[in-house]
Amino acid sequence: MTQISLVLPFALPPPELAPDLIRALQAPALAALISRSASHRQLPVDDHIRALPHEAWLAQALGASGDGTPALAGAVMRGHGLAQQEGTWFIVHPAHTQIARSHLLMADMRGLHLSEAHGRALFDLAKPYFDESGKTLLYGDAGTWFMRADDWADLETSTPDSAVGLNLTDWMPKGAASRAFRMLQNEVQMLWFEHPANTEREARGLAAINSFWPWGAASAGASVDTARLVTSDALPWMAALAGHPQAEPVTPLAALTGDAILLCDALTEAALATDWASWLQHMHRLEQTLFAPSLAALMDGRVKQVQLLLSHRARHIAFITTRFSQRAFWRRPTLDRLLP
Repeated sequence: MTQISLVLPFALPPPELAPDLIRALQAPALAALISRSASHRQLPVDDHIRALPHEAWLAQALGASGDGTPALAGAVMRGHGLAQQEGTWFIVHPAHTQIARSHLLMADMRGLHLSEAHGRALFDLAKPYFDESGKTLLYGDAGTWFMRADDWADLETSTPDSAVGLNLTDWMPKGAASRAFRMLQNEVQMLWFEHPANTEREARGLAAINSFWPWGAASAGASVDTARLVTSDALPWMAALAGHPQAEPVTPLAALTGDAILLCDALTEAALATDWASWLQHMHRLEQTLFAPSLAALMDGRVKQVQLLLSHRARHIAFITTRFSQRAFWRRPTLDRLLP
């Protein structure tokens, strides 16, 4: 294998908490990887792209950069075994929104735990309303649907993770088609209100599915290179993008062949929930399952180069290290490069 790129969203702690979190983090392999690097640089973060930094980087690496959000709908459809027909397609997620003190918030989809039975029931109920609006709706899995909306091609959407926990006013779809979107959204919200699936969910302490979130518009025929992509601890749509929608595999480093991009989503849920105790636990697990094996593979020659792409909402850093740079014993391993 020549190079492995480890994409780790939210591996950078927020600036205000970074000193305390880095002090509590025990990760000597990660420290060696980022301290004895051949290069490290801050990557640009484009405030005009309605996606998180790692999502924008991944879209560019896969050849799926769109005008607003990553144009991944076609690739995720193919991962679900669906042929992308003519037109413009969006990824659609059933979602939960709630009213905070003064604004709307969207819940992290990782915590919805939407079953196939409930996902299918809500899909079947909503589909005729999409059809009446001239929108084709296809089922991928409980939390991942696809919508053809040719007349919404210019709709400015946001990735779900970029909007979670923030004022939805700033992240809702914008553009000429936004009014038509809101009308369809309102119809579906009323349709799902007090549906038996939601009644059952609420009885079990789960959030009601009361909205849907479109993003990732891609036109038919768009080519996305996902051959190098592997996912770990991933959302279903991420797993589908990498070609294995039925599971969330944790691929051992030894199983990777050729150049690979490993997207590890283990930290996102804790970071979005500002649960920093869990974030530290996940980082310590990654030290054992990812950072230490990567360092070992580098030192024994199985990998020639490791690139780590670490980010949070407003910061993105790329570290590149090689076997040769790891010989720089005079560079003391430290996690200080994670500090702002």
